[in-house]
Amino acid sequence: MRLLIVEDDAPLASGLQRILEAEGHAVDVTPRGEEAVLAAAHEKFDLVILDIGLPQMDGFEVLRRLRAGSDKSGPTPVLVLTARDAVEDRVRGLDLGADDYMAKPFAMPELTARVRALLRRSQAHGDPRIVHGPLAIDTVARRAFLRGESLELAAREWAVLEVLLAKVEKIVSKEAIIQAVAGWGEDLSPNAIEVYVSRLRSKLEPAGIKIRTVRGFGYMLEEFKEP
Repeated sequence: MRLLIVEDDAPLASGLQRILEAEGHAVDVTPRGEEAVLAAAHEKFDLVILDIGLPQMDGFEVLRRLRAGSDKSGPTPVLVLTARDAVEDRVRGLDLGADDYMAKPFAMPELTARVRALLRRSQAHGDPRIVHGPLAIDTVARRAFLRGESLELAAREWAVLEVLLAKVEKIVSKEAIIQAVAGWGEDLSPNAIEVYVSRLRSKLEPAGIKIRTVRGFGYMLEEFKEP
């Protein structure tokens, strides 16, 4: 999942980014509404966490523009996160198309639960469960099972696996993986991708799931074949 945090409180934005990345999401952060609107026009986000009290273009205007520019695949879920807790502010935000509204200060476990709920709701039209041979993952609940047993994956391992599962039998370059799993400005090297793929192999290959290296191009998750 790719998330966008629009928050001008740098420590809060950093904390949110760290926690959501630990859950396996790719998280981008911007303190400016103008940048958020521009980013949403060029990239597909699964969720936007939006502060209202932003400099220059406030969160209400960002929300209005996001909804005006929604594509055919449906509007991106928006969780408004703000210190402005007056009833009229809540009503305005919801009328503009916000999917949820949280007031500061807030409890982090509640926020992450609401994020999961919004992601689950946005995927209600499709199945968040992906099955590949003996491997099954739930992209919203962030749980993986191998041969019916819980499979422990680090956040970055999960993100790389999700990219490969979306393109079974297709070559995915290291650059494409980096773009999908890393936030803006994050220094993630091709060598790091090699490490994550190596760790995935050690966990998946004993069950017959193979990730092939296509030299000079990238990686390919092979179609599962029963032994």
